[in-house]
Parts: sequence; structure tokens; C-alpha cells
Amino acid sequence: MAKIHPFRAIRPIRDKVHLVAARPFYSYKKNVLEAKLEDNPFTFLHIINPEFGNTATTKGNTVGRFELVSKRYEEFIEKGILIQDESPSLYIYRQSKPGHVFTGIVCGASVDEYINDSIKKHEATLTSREEMFTEYLDVVGYNAEPVLLAHKSSKEIENSLNLITTVRAEYEFTTTDLATHELWKLSPSETELITVAFDNLSELYIADGHHRSASSVRLSEQRKELGSEFGNEKAFLAYIIDESQLDILEFNRLVKTLNGLSSEKILELISEKFEVKKTPKKHKPAANHEFCMCLEGEWYELNCKPEIIDDSHPVHCLDAEILTNYVLSPILGIHDLKSDKNISFMSGAEPISKLVEKVDSGKYPIAFVLYPATMDQVKRVADNQMIMPPKSTWVEPKLRSGLTIYNINE
Repeated sequence: MAKIHPFRAIRPIRDKVHLVAARPFYSYKKNVLEAKLEDNPFTFLHIINPEFGNTATTKGNTVGRFELVSKRYEEFIEKGILIQDESPSLYIYRQSKPGHVFTGIVCGASVDEYINDSIKKHEATLTSREEMFTEYLDVVGYNAEPVLLAHKSSKEIENSLNLITTVRAEYEFTTTDLATHELWKLSPSETELITVAFDNLSELYIADGHHRSASSVRLSEQRKELGSEFGNEKAFLAYIIDESQLDILEFNRLVKTLNGLSSEKILELISEKFEVKKTPKKHKPAANHEFCMCLEGEWYELNCKPEIIDDSHPVHCLDAEILTNYVLSPILGIHDLKSDKNISFMSGAEPISKLVEKVDSGKYPIAFVLYPATMDQVKRVADNQMIMPPKSTWVEPKLRSGLTIYNINE
């Protein structure tokens, strides 16, 4: 079963929620981040950036910095900007934007189910990042950015969500990206209704947030070994949504080098494994196993030849893996997508015109546009306890930090 945990959310007071909730700080350009910090004293970004405006600063990702984050968080509570609900609850969060509506449950997800693989993963995590995030959580004592989980479609859950959301939401506000955000706090009976509905699910899948979930589990295990548990470490903050609502986009590849080869030679080598067709216009691929390539300003369609498609293997049949194995590595010399400085990535949420601009600038002589992976492909990899290639998916919705905060030390 999918065990979900009600919790006493710490959240913004109603009249300031639109000022507090923010995208993760790393998603802002430096000048935009500074402008928001300068103009909005209530933004959650002030908690994450507690030394804004100071001449003397601590080193990033250190205990000293984390302690300042914790102090600023406590100041927000003391000033009444953030309040805590008196009783545990589940919460419904809905994000609506042009073309998409995402509705799901904010809750605590089970650490035990993560450990026993009822919460399934498809991405490898870096130990160093896990350790850093674990120390961060231990010092600050809260989690403000939910892990995005997906569940198989359930009429029982869908009907319950539709029923509960017929009443006015506790929060409703719109952000500059034209997304409308709504949050409902569930009553005890509604919380029970949703909890029972989730009991009928056998598994959940991590769609986004592998490092956040892994570090939460690591903290739970560390505190258990030390006998210093509070209780809330047995779960981590999550937003759980029907898998059919997820918007899975591609990550496109931009490469700085032709590896000493001419365009003609690259086309010759690619033609060994792909059907290559020059196209007069830029566009995105129309189907799986099709790529669009921009090579020194010229556009081509690449279609995989049958012999390089291994549908029997959950990972080898993925377009991101095929591109690495048959183009990036053997032809362009890009062997490690995580560390090679010659490759950059652009999400499918960005317009293709932006990719064209980067190619036209001369910085990237070659770029590849991929077809998005499907949720079935992601689940197949996770079910077989395998790992997706780096930068395989860009998953939406992207959630706001500080909307519902999970108190670990409770």
C-alpha cells in the first residue's frame, strides 16, 4: 500500500502567501534573484539567502550557513509570517497554467516504503550531494520543497479530489509565469478519505526530487542509529499526483566541440547508424527514435536504424541513451554527461528558438533535439531497478518552496 502521512504544515498567513512562496532559488538568474530579495521582504528566498546585503558572508553549504538559514526561518515564524496548523492534515494543491492543470496531495511520504522500494526510483544520486542535503536538513529542521511523486490513475482518488475542491481554496494566487496556485487544507474526515484511497495503491514513483528524498531517508536512518528521533523523520515532504497529469518534457543537448571533425565527416559517421535527411526548417522530433540535429546552422532529421534499437532493455532503448552510445561518445568524444564541460542541456520547456540562438552564437556548433520519454518508459526503468541516463526528463509541475513546510523536528 502507499502509506501517506498527515502533518501540521507550517505555511504563510493567507494575506502574504503570494509574497512568501517562491521557486527554488537556483532557478532564478542572479539579477532577478537580487531584485526579488531587494523588493520583497516576505519572500521565502530570504530564508534560503540569509546573508543578502551583508558584506561578510559564510561559505556556502556549510553548517555556519545552514545555522543562519535556520535563524532566518525562526524569525519568519516569530514575526507571524509563517504559522503552523494546530492539527495534522493532508493538503490538496492545484497548479493551473495554460494547457495544463495539476492536482495532487501534499503529505508526508513513508521512509520505510522508500527503503523497501515501494517508492520507486529511476535516477542515481551523488553521495556528496546526499551528505550535504542531509546535514542541511539536520541543522535547519524543516523541508520546504516537496518531492514530486506519481501514482497510477485511480478513480477513487480522482473523485475524492474533485469533491473536496468544489469549495473555495484556503489559498488562491497567480504568479508572473501565469500559473494559478490553490491550496486546500483537508478536514479530519477528508484526510481519512484520501488516506484510505491511497492504501489501495501498491507503489509510487519519484518523478522529481531523488536527492531530496534520499537525503531525508539518510537523515532518518542516522537519527535512528543515534537514538535521537523526533518522529517526523519517518516521512518526507511530498506532492503526489496522478501520473497521467505529469508533463514530461525532453532535455536537449548542445555540444561545444566537433571533436576535430568536419561537418561532412560527422554526417558520414552518423549515417552509419541513422537515416539522415536534411530539412529546411527547425522543428522538434515527431516520434520516438527520431532526433533533430542542428549542425553549423543546417538542420537534419535523424532516424534510428533498426539494429541500434534494443527494445528488450529498459535503458538501452531510450533515445537519450541511444544518442550517447552512437553519437555523443563515439563521434563527438562526450563520454560522461555529468562532468564533460563540452556539453550543456536545455529543457524542452524552453522554446526551440532559444536553442537556435545558442547555436547561431557560435558557442555550440552542434545541437540535438530529442523526443520526450514517456511515463511508461520511466516506470519500466524504475520497476527493473535501473537508472535513466543523465538529463533524460524535465518533469512538470515545478513546485513552489515555502507553501507548505514540513517540520522534521516534531
